[in-house]
Amino acid sequence: IHVPAILISKYLDDSFRPVFNRVARKTIYVNSLDLVKQLENHETQGHLLSTTKFITADVKNLYTMIPKGGALDALYRFCVKHGKNGKIGNLSVNTIIRLACLVLDTNCFVFDNKYYKQIRGGAMGSPFTMTLANIYMYEWEQSLIQHQQIRNELYGWYIDDIYMTSNEPIENIKALLDRENEKDPNIRITYTIHESVEFLDVLIENNQAQLKTSVFRKSAAEPYIVPYTSDHPRYIHSNTIHTALLRGIRLCSDVETFEQERLNIEIALLLNEYSPNFIKRHLKQFFKNHNAMSIYQDLHTETYKKTTSTTT
Repeated sequence: IHVPAILISKYLDDSFRPVFNRVARKTIYVNSLDLVKQLENHETQGHLLSTTKFITADVKNLYTMIPKGGALDALYRFCVKHGKNGKIGNLSVNTIIRLACLVLDTNCFVFDNKYYKQIRGGAMGSPFTMTLANIYMYEWEQSLIQHQQIRNELYGWYIDDIYMTSNEPIENIKALLDRENEKDPNIRITYTIHESVEFLDVLIENNQAQLKTSVFRKSAAEPYIVPYTSDHPRYIHSNTIHTALLRGIRLCSDVETFEQERLNIEIALLLNEYSPNFIKRHLKQFFKNHNAMSIYQDLHTETYKKTTSTTT
């Protein structure tokens, strides 16, 4: 975007994002694979029970709803707590606050030949908006984090979506989340509680204390892959197959689930005009590259477990 302070916004984001990611790393899901690995560790440690429920929550309009004053106050407290000698990098706390004010005060745009100024939240597309909102959100979620840690439960988020586990009765979970919803009028969450939930592109299921994960696709979405008839070089099409299979192996918890995902991939490829011979050749090449032909030939469970551990 072309707001006046875009370079300052980028500079602040470059300065703060690494610091924030380090501070909040334990409550951030980097990607789908990171989520699956945390769930597997949770199960290995004996915390996944038959009573375990999964909770997903969506924060409504986070980046455009944060109040300027509240965001700057949260930023100041973050700088004081996590800075060194009153600085973040080479910037003093006072300089950081002044620059952040400048970024928030110059969120202007033109619509229908009229100038407008955004007076609430940050501009979508301005680099520092996400980091500032994350800092504001990080303060809000501390009570939830502590609640989860005491009970050896998972808690984390990705952008503006939260995922957590709980063994408490549903009524208690709802009461907890409803209380959190009343803490700050600027943060509103909508949540789902179930033994089976979708988060990012993963379907997560609790099957009698057995974790099952698989690739999630929206039922209404048509399977789209780079069409074989497109002008892309052929290696793009072979890489498409490799990437889809690798994603499946990383996210599917068992070989039978992966086999179903492999079939889904083949169907998507055929619908996008990949020839059966091309598909078969590159499927075999993928399994050969990973020393896993026994998965392709007879769904060998031990080979699958070994392959999942070496492809992450």
